[in-house]
Amino acid sequence: MMRMTVLASGSKGNSTVISSSKTRVLVDAGLSCRELIKRMASAGEDPALLDAILITHEHQDHVAGLGVLARRLGIPVYFTEPTHRAWVRMVKPRTTMSYAQWLDHVQREKEARANAVALDAAEQKPGICDSMSAEAEDPSSAGCGEPDEPETAAKSSTKADPTFLPAVEYFHSGRQFCIGDIEVTPFTIPHDAADPCGFVFSSEGVRMALATDLGYMPPNVKAALKRIDVLLLESNHDLEMLKDGPYPWSVKQRVLSRVGHLSNLATAEFLERDYDGSAAYIVLGHLSESNNAPELARLCAEQAMMNHPTLLGNRILLAEQTAPLSPISL
Repeated sequence: MMRMTVLASGSKGNSTVISSSKTRVLVDAGLSCRELIKRMASAGEDPALLDAILITHEHQDHVAGLGVLARRLGIPVYFTEPTHRAWVRMVKPRTTMSYAQWLDHVQREKEARANAVALDAAEQKPGICDSMSAEAEDPSSAGCGEPDEPETAAKSSTKADPTFLPAVEYFHSGRQFCIGDIEVTPFTIPHDAADPCGFVFSSEGVRMALATDLGYMPPNVKAALKRIDVLLLESNHDLEMLKDGPYPWSVKQRVLSRVGHLSNLATAEFLERDYDGSAAYIVLGHLSESNNAPELARLCAEQAMMNHPTLLGNRILLAEQTAPLSPISL
């Protein structure tokens, strides 16, 4: 069985849990550590069982809680190398690095992680499951800050660095890799970020895909979204609401550009012309709170699919910004 749990989707934060029977992956961490843990608990997802965090791109609404959550859980973070570098620059905006300095930074980070692991083993501290079970009575107050006990100089120095992560793994768009028993296929998406990706997740004969934050649907994305059982797809804005809405003209141009966000109309055109109808569930995500309405997004998608009787068995769901979507299991 595979499961998709959308914890949040929108311009204020994005995060989704993809699970198989053996592996759990958090895709993006766009809310605070505390809020992510709270939402996972409310959706029946145990944060202590996460195996990794996977990042689509470095924009704040996808990485806001990344560093604190990864350090809290002690799990690896998967990026493309350009996305990792962009995230480091964003977290430390005053720091400029040459490539040689970047390589030195990566080496020092590896050494710091090795030192921290060695110290943990020597001190025989309780694991994350023990510490989080003690806080299970109130998930919203789960400790997402730094521990209260005294730290050694080595561990304190790593935790003082906001870019420090327990482990970093690089992947390349277009190349499959595995996290546990989940096969991940990243694909390039057109968005104004360093190296943005969407993903297809496969395990136990089920395929799930996530494709948000893209300005249009290029051929590689259309090809990637074939034979998908659960599809999280962007339906960001209504064109007229965006044009008449409160955003400055420069922001409207960005959203409308080929590296911006999909409109309801663009999503509907994909569903009508290029979608193969294989998904049992289509989840419309990243809906703008200022320039869209859930009813409009759903109506556009449903009208597009009404022209194809074979698509009528697909169920359309709407991901929310303020609350988790009920888990989808296949």
